[in-house]
Amino acid sequence: MTGTADATRTELQYVTSKDGTSIAYRTSGSGPVVVMVAGALGTGTAPADAAIGAPLATDHTVVDYDRRGRGHSGDTEPYAVAREVEDIEALVDAHGGRAAVFGFSSGAGLALAAADALGAKVHAVALYEPPFIIDDSRPPLPADYVERVRDFVAAGHRDRAVALFMTEAVGIPAEYVDAMKNAPAPPAAEGDIQPPSWADMEKIAHTLAYDGLVMGDTMSGKPLPAGLWSGVSVPVLVVGGGESEAFMRAGAESAAGLLAGGEYRELPGQSHQFDPAALAPVLREFLAAHTG
Repeated sequence: MTGTADATRTELQYVTSKDGTSIAYRTSGSGPVVVMVAGALGTGTAPADAAIGAPLATDHTVVDYDRRGRGHSGDTEPYAVAREVEDIEALVDAHGGRAAVFGFSSGAGLALAAADALGAKVHAVALYEPPFIIDDSRPPLPADYVERVRDFVAAGHRDRAVALFMTEAVGIPAEYVDAMKNAPAPPAAEGDIQPPSWADMEKIAHTLAYDGLVMGDTMSGKPLPAGLWSGVSVPVLVVGGGESEAFMRAGAESAAGLLAGGEYRELPGQSHQFDPAALAPVLREFLAAHTG
């Protein structure tokens, strides 16, 4: 699946965001535009990351891009979530000025921020498992997480920044994380998302702080506040995996309930590392009903 998707995508292209940062992207397919927003440590232009959007490219223009600081995109300090929203706006403007946005994991938080800020430029939002922590069913993200990531990166300890993400954000036991450092990236099943290697994750470890800022207090173990996305009035589909951890499903369902146009769907047999082919029919049905 990933090889086929990459073969049908355009060569690398670039847009310039409002602050002058160059944002790299590829497109595939034709039809209504969908901008795909990757989660932590994900890149959009690499062949492996084409898997999510590939099934949609039969009847949509799928825009896969490298979020700032990753892959072929530039990075401009100081970082702010608003700059990443402007990156999405630049991509939307380059493709007709109106689009749907899909966000995976922490990319879902950024997709919601974009919909909240960009008004009519975003006509629909689809999300897969935003990692909101809204209760005590799992430990919250530490309040000093972003600071610690930045300190590790500044000290040249990118490996420790990635390890912090794995233990504190993902919840992987430390002993397993240690084993991951020297192991090759596990092969993905046909069509699934290929996990990055440890070396690849270290290269963009600085962006883990960006995702921490995107998520804000939504991983603090407290209920999502009413009015958090008060500017989002478009239809929003929030999907959770039936085999995912309970906290993940609870957070997704809560978010859907807070959004004016929110709808929650559960995908049987799927977890956080899902099969894009299983999600595609759900996304296609939703997008067809909300073409803008």
